[in-house]
Amino acid sequence: MANKNSDKYKERRWSVPSKRAKGYADDLRAKVHTYGKKEGEELTNKEFALRMGYLQAQNDNAGIYKYKKALAEGKSKEQAVKISRQRGKAS
Repeated sequence: MANKNSDKYKERRWSVPSKRAKGYADDLRAKVHTYGKKEGEELTNKEFALRMGYLQAQNDNAGIYKYKKALAEGKSKEQAVKISRQRGKAS
């Protein structure tokens, strides 16, 4: 049984976390797979949970990075917490 996407996804690819997160966010919004061998198929509860967990981990990693960077710049812990909770790039 040949899949129409079999050639398109034959080669293994690695994606940077931000691109993977964007793809997962698109999947969650559409509630279907938006790429890969299962493109167009509905997400199962397990796949939905895995994507949500991945996005939460990326958010946590960004927050701890901003927190540690703010502390290294000499900011107080309270200021570092406030900066780490802001969305987007730290100013």
